[in-house]
Amino acid sequence: VIDFIFEKGLVYDGSGNEPYVADVATLENKIECIGQLDDVECIQRINVEGLAVAPGFIDLHTHSDFTLVVNTKAESQVHQGVTTEVVGQCGHSCAPVCHSSAIAKVALGYIPGCEGAGWESFGEYLDHLDQHDLGVNVAAFVGHGAIHRMVMGDELRLPEPEEVDQMAGLVHQAMEEGAAGFSTGLEYWPGSQSAPEHIVPLCEVTASHNRLYATHVRNRDRFYDLGFGEAIATARTSGARLQISHIQPKYGAPAHAMEHTLEIISAARRHGVELAFDVIPHDWAHTLVMAILPRWALEGGVDRILERLKDDESRDQIKRNRSPMWLLVADRLWSKIVLLNSRENPQLVGESLEEIGKARGVDPYDAVLDLLLEEGNDMHQLLWTSHAFLESDIELCLKQPECAVISDTLALAPYGDLATQLGSLSGYGWTSEFLNRYVKERNVMSLSEGVRRLTSLPAQRLGLGDRGLVREGFKADIVVFDPDAIRSTWTVQQPRSYPTGIEYVIVNGRLTISAGQRTENDGGMVLRAPL
Repeated sequence: VIDFIFEKGLVYDGSGNEPYVADVATLENKIECIGQLDDVECIQRINVEGLAVAPGFIDLHTHSDFTLVVNTKAESQVHQGVTTEVVGQCGHSCAPVCHSSAIAKVALGYIPGCEGAGWESFGEYLDHLDQHDLGVNVAAFVGHGAIHRMVMGDELRLPEPEEVDQMAGLVHQAMEEGAAGFSTGLEYWPGSQSAPEHIVPLCEVTASHNRLYATHVRNRDRFYDLGFGEAIATARTSGARLQISHIQPKYGAPAHAMEHTLEIISAARRHGVELAFDVIPHDWAHTLVMAILPRWALEGGVDRILERLKDDESRDQIKRNRSPMWLLVADRLWSKIVLLNSRENPQLVGESLEEIGKARGVDPYDAVLDLLLEEGNDMHQLLWTSHAFLESDIELCLKQPECAVISDTLALAPYGDLATQLGSLSGYGWTSEFLNRYVKERNVMSLSEGVRRLTSLPAQRLGLGDRGLVREGFKADIVVFDPDAIRSTWTVQQPRSYPTGIEYVIVNGRLTISAGQRTENDGGMVLRAPL
């Protein structure tokens, strides 16, 4: 007997083709049949006339590696129609680690004392997730940062050839244990301390397993062309399939940077490089506040950083850094930078650095360094955000058919240990922000094409052969939404707000959102590569 029939819905099947009216039936974890199913017996028939029936949304780029350990229900993602997400991006992954005590050093969103967080290898991390009911499906990339730390710890130097060989061996092991790809974050330590010759051998291993290489490039402002050129050269040299993460240039890039970047990409593709890219669907950039620190200040890990932040001479030297990750800092545009996440000072979230400095009676730069010091061992949880992207760049990217849409955030929940966490302003509403703002209001593309960018396109990049389409025999990952009502509700002051318009979500055949309300069901699973 069929489990569910969603009847009379407008099916946007994920291919980009025009929608059609049909009934969609699921049995266990698969889509059983599509058509006119009035006479088919089922357990529950749901009338969705006037609503869109689409494949579950796939988030190709998240940092939920540890927050899914803290709360497996992935509330902020499920509530906006996400059924699959890909963790381990920007070089950050929770594994491998030398010892479970080192998880805190590599895990974004780390919460001390989390029960059961005791893995070492990448496979053990996936095993840990597998032992729990997950709200969404999870594929995981292995991050260069974790690999580098396994071999070199916190040493601030270039790796020796034999150390690169060790890193390549660890990437191979992670691939054998189910990693869906390999990622780098070349603006962050230790990626910033690695040259192309240290990354290419790891990408060669990635290519040998036919997995995806995703990179947060080394620069997206003044030297954007060098950053994107390095990514393309790495892919060309290694043979890896390339995914350029959140490609839009940021504050400080020349006016033509986006157009030039797309020209560079087009030329690379003509000459045989297999690559695509993605964007965050709003103009707010976000990153670690630690990114304000120059490389020398990072040596020795958090303990040494804290010592330097207490030393006046070291602080003065930090403030003289002429190449911070954000040029907004170099230009002292503190009014444009807003505190996004802080465990020690949650009352300051949503305030600009200029406001925080003024309230404390100190220069904003000193206020930033004080916030890092106050955060202590958890300083890598301190985040800030700013209007650093251009809407015109986002729209230009979205007009390219190979451009996917991502969150670059964490799977969270507005209760429990994650209640005060944030990964980005749109963490609770990025899919609706895209579908409402760029598809419906700005008409950058049709709704059919918008659904494709969230479904079959990322599925194809990952190699998910049975997800991303509403098609008989595919996995029953489905979202039903109201095209007229879908919109985000988050603001800078109230970012933890679910979107409107998401009516039903099914994950592997289990009804997770019903009539807009969360059920007790969690249908997600770990998706181990090869997928």
